[in-house]
Amino acid sequence: MEIKINKEIRNYTENIYFGLSMRQFICSFLACIIATFFYFLLKDKLGIETTSWVCILASLPFALLGFISYNGMTAEKFLWAWLKSEFLIPKHLTFKPTNFYYELLKNKINKEVER
Repeated sequence: MEIKINKEIRNYTENIYFGLSMRQFICSFLACIIATFFYFLLKDKLGIETTSWVCILASLPFALLGFISYNGMTAEKFLWAWLKSEFLIPKHLTFKPTNFYYELLKNKINKEVER
């Protein structure tokens, strides 16, 4: 008998249904609902093949939100971090080097120069 234990406790996810976490299950369910909605809305107007592609493309963002994880961040956290880094936080960085040794001895150096 073998019991699987994660080495890192933060990597643990509770499986709810078919091995999916609650987040993955809800996002998959939403993707199926969106695909079904577009199928019944467009099957008579566009034909089966085109409708199937529309269903896939419409449900893809919902499906990806449940399964994407980048550097331990969920898709929403990653999108918010990307938005902040690209648009909200200024990119103009200035670097002003400081000579700490000179700053410490500045008064002494100025007094010697005045003599």
